[in-house]
Amino acid sequence: MKDMNGELSGICEKITPSELLIELQDTEWPFEFTDHDRRIARAIVFDDAGYFYFVRAERDDDFGKATLIETSGGGVERGEELNSAIKRELKEELGAEVEVVCKIGVVSDYYNLIHRHNLNNYFLCRVKSFGDKNLMPDEIEEYHLSTLKLTYEEAIAEYEKCKETRLGRLIANRELPVLRKAKEMICCSSGCRP
Repeated sequence: MKDMNGELSGICEKITPSELLIELQDTEWPFEFTDHDRRIARAIVFDDAGYFYFVRAERDDDFGKATLIETSGGGVERGEELNSAIKRELKEELGAEVEVVCKIGVVSDYYNLIHRHNLNNYFLCRVKSFGDKNLMPDEIEEYHLSTLKLTYEEAIAEYEKCKETRLGRLIANRELPVLRKAKEMICCSSGCRP
């Protein structure tokens, strides 16, 4: 997926030297083939009090039964800009109006079970306010999405706990490095120690 200059090509945006670029393989399910890419906008969402906001999903599907923590976000619609997509997703899933602080980077990963390649564009977003959510029916009825408000340490512990399931390991491997980078970025801008 890299071009001759070492940059991700195709459906992924260019990466600046300060941004994360992580490429992961799915070691939980055997690789057969990949038949589609999904361009995704995700966010590490924080507030001025030092809390982070995630979604909790309860799944019982082809991936197995699991209760998981995950960053808020989702698929980027055709013709949609990443900044618009992340603001829309955060409003839908968290009910949050946010300021997009910066792009953290891109994580390329795979879900072999459903033959999908994911290009996760991660952003650091500060909460401005909360309002009503606009969850999709499957997010309510199938995944029972709810909001988690956690300290950094609590979030790390939640991801570690979710590693007990195959899907939980895939998600934690993708998101823990991004969460750590986000904490570092917040600390650098505020003068705290990571």
